[in-house]
Amino acid sequence: MSKQDLSVTAKVINGGIAGFLGVTCVFPIDLAKTRLQNQHGKNIYKGMIDCLMKTARVEGFLGMYRGAAVNLTLVTPEKAIKLAANDFFRQLLMEDGMQRDLKMEMLAGCGAGMCQVVVTCPMEMLKIQLQDAGRLAVHHHGSASAPSSGSYTIGSASTRKRPSATIIAWELLRTQGLGGLYKGLGATLLRDIPFSIIYFPLFANLNNLGFNELTGKASFVHSFMSGCVAGSIAAVIVTPLDVLKTRIQTLKKGLVEDNYSGIIDCARKLWIQEGPSAFMKGAGCRALVIAPLFGIAQGVYFIGIGEQILKCFE
Repeated sequence: MSKQDLSVTAKVINGGIAGFLGVTCVFPIDLAKTRLQNQHGKNIYKGMIDCLMKTARVEGFLGMYRGAAVNLTLVTPEKAIKLAANDFFRQLLMEDGMQRDLKMEMLAGCGAGMCQVVVTCPMEMLKIQLQDAGRLAVHHHGSASAPSSGSYTIGSASTRKRPSATIIAWELLRTQGLGGLYKGLGATLLRDIPFSIIYFPLFANLNNLGFNELTGKASFVHSFMSGCVAGSIAAVIVTPLDVLKTRIQTLKKGLVEDNYSGIIDCARKLWIQEGPSAFMKGAGCRALVIAPLFGIAQGVYFIGIGEQILKCFE
């Protein structure tokens, strides 16, 4: 195996480990974000803390990890693609990948965002259905005409089992084909490309501020904090696009909740019915989710766990 192949493999391992650790730590906050973004009309949850407390009380501790299995399964390829693709494009566009060139850094981030969506879109599509199931159960409670909280419907297909990623994926593939798993692809791209364009250059420049000539890199704490700051800033900026993506990808709606024909239709209805503030729903949750996710990712990269693992097999 060549040195370059080892480097790519190490990046994949680092990305996977970082994603796994990050998702395990912050998934309940991500669940709160999804439920807050999806609720409109009569609010069930007053905020993140209220959402988590009600979820834990009604669904138990494990209820806060609904959909986590999907993320934990697919987060390794997703984070690996994102981080490795950014490094690849930086090397391709910037000679040694190290010199400061904001335009090229943004272009590399754009490429990374486009690559990761292959995994991100179906992953979040399935995750959102599972995360929102508890909110819908409360939303439908007491309505005789509403389906029971134990049912899940996609088109004409229905099952009385508690929704699972496998059931939802199978129904989507059976009724809508592969395109069903990629519902909201345009909205996902619209969110992830700007996020990557903002995050990667911002992180690189923040991290460079702590560059130590003796060690040839910034300290662990500086890299971790740079990842947290860059991630939270990028996350808040693209929150309106994340709200649109979440609404579009939510297949099962609550009582009197709208269906959307596309990004523009969703944005128009959101603006008219809920006002401009609706576009920032879950912004705080997103910052709290993304900051540690990318802080951990950069920390794992700094330590070089992937490189250390590969050395054991040499």
